[in-house]
Amino acid sequence: MSSIFFESNSYFIDEKVNYFKFENSYKVFNDKGKEIGSVNQKLSFGQKALSLLLNKSMLPFQLEIKDTSGNLQTTISRGWTFFMSTIVIDDAKGKTIGSIKQKFKLFKPTFKIVNTSGQILAVINGDWKAWNFQIKDGYDKPIGTISKKWNGAMKEIFTSADKYNVDFNSNYTDITNKMAILSSAITIDMVLKESK
Repeated sequence: MSSIFFESNSYFIDEKVNYFKFENSYKVFNDKGKEIGSVNQKLSFGQKALSLLLNKSMLPFQLEIKDTSGNLQTTISRGWTFFMSTIVIDDAKGKTIGSIKQKFKLFKPTFKIVNTSGQILAVINGDWKAWNFQIKDGYDKPIGTISKKWNGAMKEIFTSADKYNVDFNSNYTDITNKMAILSSAITIDMVLKESK
């Protein structure tokens, strides 16, 4: 079930090194340092070839979040884009649960996460260079953060720059919204690197 994966309040995302850099892949840990899943980008041979010729930020992508047993949790996808893209989030059964709309202001990117009715579930914005983002709900109340700050056991495990923490407030329990927000947080790393 998707809900078990999304019951945690802290997620630590660790990018796997891929020397050819065609496909992005990440491991996901909980706050106790236990691996709970992975995120993998799916690219066709044609897309890999195009990524050598075109700016990656224009290309479609698809990411799959799976638990450690290989069960699909959510899929994150984007079509061809030429300026600001919309990224779609589907649950394990392929039902769309939300989408991400991004805006860029000089080093202050903003990601709006909306549900299928167009209502704002959350807004993620902050300082790209310091890698410090606030997550607020549709009423502008803080519900979490994305940062490179480590606590406890995670300090021992994580030392390099391509690792970050998505933290939800303990009283934030809406599983479907968490699925959409965590999926969005994972795409931020990819989208911001592409736009460099």
